[in-house]
Amino acid sequence: MTIRAALPPWVLVCGGFHRLGGMDRANFALSEALLEKGHEVFLVGHNIAPELLDDRRVHATVVPRPLGVLLAEGSLRREGMRVASEVTRRCPNARVIVNGGNCPWPDINWVHSVHAAWPRFDSFAPRWFRIKSRINKQKARHDELYALQRAKLVIANSERTRHDLIALGIPIERIRTVHLGCETDWKPATLEQRASARRSFDLPEHAVIVSFIGALGYDHNKGFDTLLAAWHEAKLQNAILVAAGTGRGFAHWQRQVEKLGLHGSVRLLGFSDRAGDLLAASDLFVSPVRYEAFGLNVLEALCRGVPSIVSKSAGVAELYPTDLSERLLQNPEDARELSRMLTQWKTRSEEAQPMFVDLAAKLHEYSMRDMAKKLIATTEH
Repeated sequence: MTIRAALPPWVLVCGGFHRLGGMDRANFALSEALLEKGHEVFLVGHNIAPELLDDRRVHATVVPRPLGVLLAEGSLRREGMRVASEVTRRCPNARVIVNGGNCPWPDINWVHSVHAAWPRFDSFAPRWFRIKSRINKQKARHDELYALQRAKLVIANSERTRHDLIALGIPIERIRTVHLGCETDWKPATLEQRASARRSFDLPEHAVIVSFIGALGYDHNKGFDTLLAAWHEAKLQNAILVAAGTGRGFAHWQRQVEKLGLHGSVRLLGFSDRAGDLLAASDLFVSPVRYEAFGLNVLEALCRGVPSIVSKSAGVAELYPTDLSERLLQNPEDARELSRMLTQWKTRSEEAQPMFVDLAAKLHEYSMRDMAKKLIATTEH
């Protein structure tokens, strides 16, 4: 292992580094910012973008993802510890950043979610899944607490996450908050792009399109059960709910749509890597999550100028101005509240649209690149 750069190298241990979605986008942005600043970067992850693999300043360790969450986490942890040990032995001032409980290295921990504050919502799931979920959650909480207690600096992705870390017993003076930023290509759709997106999903040109993006597994955390119940009650005219996402519980959700008689107004797309196109086709985005440390899907919708309803408890809700507070769902368990919000939005959609346009413009002032620079600066003080 040869370290060539004059600046201290960085080791990043994360699940993925790419632009395809989720927190992996943020990991990718941090990698780019470090390279731009002149650091050599050692990446340890399951999925690393080709452009990073091809960069001579990047030393990548791609960790195969075994079947099973615990095996995958164990492999990432071992490789992360190994690489961090080798780099810091050769360069004692190297920085190491990990995510939550994925690697207990005593330096920087960038927290994307807090398992201790994230309950299980799988009461309807098969017994085998609930047993497995309970074991996985217990292990995740143990690993998380151990790693966070060792960290010298903890970066929270929202004030919500910061408060959850304080409740977990992490000293307040060790925690800093750095919100996630907007990607430059998250722009409002033109009329032509909107029409094209609707054609690609075979959606009526003049219908009201409400979208949902999230896992449709055995866990109810994303709140799709609340959304379905609210949709059934609201009975919006000339409106279609389009949900992108899949998971082990996908067949269950298909049955629920049929059981509620919603097959004509609800479309389940399954897995889709076209979130941008779906948002371009949308009039409204809804995310009634029960727990969400931040909510990158909502941020993308907002940056694209799509009016969005999200649970007040989600970290991304901190970005909503006061005049849009009525778009924050107080209780993600309350389908009637969400039904009223859907009906009110459809009746008064033109009133809120300019406010969401203004919010999109403000959010574009703080990019993922800005976020990464702020995070790096935070670690230097």
